[in-house]
Amino acid sequence: MQDAHPSDPAPDQDADARTHFGYAEVRLDDKQTLVDDVFHKVAHRYDVMNDLMSGGLHRVWKDVFVAKVQPSKRSPFKHLDVAGGTGDIAFRVARAGGPKTEVTVLDINPDMLGVGRERAEKNGLARQLKFVEANAEELPFPDGQFDAYTIAFGIRNVPRIDKALAEAYRVLKRGGRFLCLEFSHVEAPALARIYESYSFSVIPAIGRLVTGEAEPYRYLVESIRQFPAPEDFAAMIEKAGFQRVGFTRLTGGVVAIHSGWKL
Repeated sequence: MQDAHPSDPAPDQDADARTHFGYAEVRLDDKQTLVDDVFHKVAHRYDVMNDLMSGGLHRVWKDVFVAKVQPSKRSPFKHLDVAGGTGDIAFRVARAGGPKTEVTVLDINPDMLGVGRERAEKNGLARQLKFVEANAEELPFPDGQFDAYTIAFGIRNVPRIDKALAEAYRVLKRGGRFLCLEFSHVEAPALARIYESYSFSVIPAIGRLVTGEAEPYRYLVESIRQFPAPEDFAAMIEKAGFQRVGFTRLTGGVVAIHSGWKL
């Protein structure tokens, strides 16, 4: 047997690692490609579907979420919105801030970013926004770059959540805030039963009717069920180095806003 040389590359520990893609089990390295395919299929009807699936509630959730960002009206404020291709969160932050507010929208999916750029032009916000195609696990920014980091309904699609959280911590300035809006676990048993039935029966049917595709929405529903409980996700945020970590449930636990500070 030949001895390993000190300069030889270490074996890829992720090569055979497994993770979930909805309820299916897949190779960890394959998940991002599968997720990209989902959002490629739904990009141009994404916001319409959000309205139909949530009865418009996603707009209220996003308003509450962005109100926690509190960008400065006068001073420079650099904001990073990850997995935010269509611009829903970025537009709200840009409007809430002042003329020195700069928002970078990062997404791994070029189709979602294309939708966001078109919407930014139509809404007169293109000057305040920058669109970057990149991976949440490997952000192309120097350390301590941003005053705030948001990710809405995107963290559960990241194959290595721990890496994304570590990157969020790295690129935030000292005193910067991490905010995540994500689907959560409904607490009330009666509401949970209704929500379960609606999610698996109605949402894929709406998806098929509006986009011609049911499978992407079946995956999205399954991915929600696979996401950690809010207490467990809060522990992951703390492990990444954030302090004063907490979460707030909205709409009976359908979604939760998670928060942490780089202090």
